[in-house]
Amino acid sequence: MNKEWSEMNKAVQACLKKEAAFSEGIQTLLKLRGMLMNELERFKTELSGEEFNAIPFINADGYHSKTIAYSIWHIFRIEDIVANSLITGSEQVFFSGNYKERIGSPIITTGNELAGRQIADFSQTLDLDELYRYIDEVKRATDKMLKSLSYSDLKRKISDESRRHLEALEVVSTDDKAFWLIDYWCKKDVRGLIQMPFSRHWIMHIEACLRIRNRIHPD
Repeated sequence: MNKEWSEMNKAVQACLKKEAAFSEGIQTLLKLRGMLMNELERFKTELSGEEFNAIPFINADGYHSKTIAYSIWHIFRIEDIVANSLITGSEQVFFSGNYKERIGSPIITTGNELAGRQIADFSQTLDLDELYRYIDEVKRATDKMLKSLSYSDLKRKISDESRRHLEALEVVSTDDKAFWLIDYWCKKDVRGLIQMPFSRHWIMHIEACLRIRNRIHPD
């Protein structure tokens, strides 16, 4: 793991455990997310559409077995779902912005159910310009939510009503490779959700994207 990102993430988690350091933790998290977003923006200037859809490690075991386009979709569908459907109870950016049609995606889910050539084929359907508009809007919405949180919000659990609403939206596939996510998210409190979808999840997938980039687009 990138040492700077890892250390910042550790600092965020330590700060969120202490009320006196809570604001510092949120500010560090926002800074980390900005740095990670810069990496994604750099892909857009460096890579061709073909390279976004390349899957050089197709048979590998790990996050690098995906495509960069898929990874970006996956990061931000999860963030949109968790931030809006589970934490704030608001409409997902994906739906309010009509992004399914704009991006040209055949799915509305996180994509966990896809594997191998399915991921490569899915990636080729995506309009990258619209995908980047989507991720920018999701990040801005999440950052606004993070800034609005109080320390007491961190211990809030996900309600049964929110879980039922999420299931009704059908944004998580019922496939075994995906449906576990609902239990995973709904057993966490807000602090636990901040730790995974909004920081560490980004780091893991962006590092995998960098590995893909280095294979297909060596400097």
